[in-house]
Amino acid sequence: MGRDIRIVIIEDDEIIREGYALLIGQSEGYTVVRSYASFDDAVKTIGDDSPDVILLDIELPGTNGIQAIPKLKKMLPHAYILILTVYESEKTIFDALANGASGYLTKNTAPSKIVESIREVKDGGGPMSVNIARMVIKSFQRNQESPLSKRETQILEQIADGKSRSQVAKDLFIDLETVRSHIKNIYLKLDVNSRADAIKTAKENKLI
Repeated sequence: MGRDIRIVIIEDDEIIREGYALLIGQSEGYTVVRSYASFDDAVKTIGDDSPDVILLDIELPGTNGIQAIPKLKKMLPHAYILILTVYESEKTIFDALANGASGYLTKNTAPSKIVESIREVKDGGGPMSVNIARMVIKSFQRNQESPLSKRETQILEQIADGKSRSQVAKDLFIDLETVRSHIKNIYLKLDVNSRADAIKTAKENKLI
């Protein structure tokens, strides 16, 4: 048996942070070196922690998780970053993976799967929650000749999932007026006049 996998947790919710630390710390072969409430706190001493795997939330005070990934990769090039968040928007997922995250789990993931995923990522795997993996696969199955921009596609997918315009704005970190403008462009491009027709046309043409 080799040494324990060294883990650092960066999560702003104290109860969740302590829960993860307890869960992982009680598992054989794992050591939680330290946990932090933000990247801005972690940056001072994380280099001394020498983690193998960093469990990283996305919504953090100060520098958010997406912004933190490339900084962590630069500081700790041999550490693997495993995202653990409530966010499931396609943009957030792809931004995290493009920035260097090695895996992406949502917080409703079973505790045993979280522990298992830490080892998987350490062994070079790319663990993802089932719903996240499904979303990634779906994005590759879309019609590549779509008239819609990437942002318009994201918005239409969220609307198709039943989200309101204000929910879409919140999930994508944009203002409501921007969402309205994109929806207007979607209607024009698809030559439709309603949400239902936009969704129907997009699905028939594999645009979402």
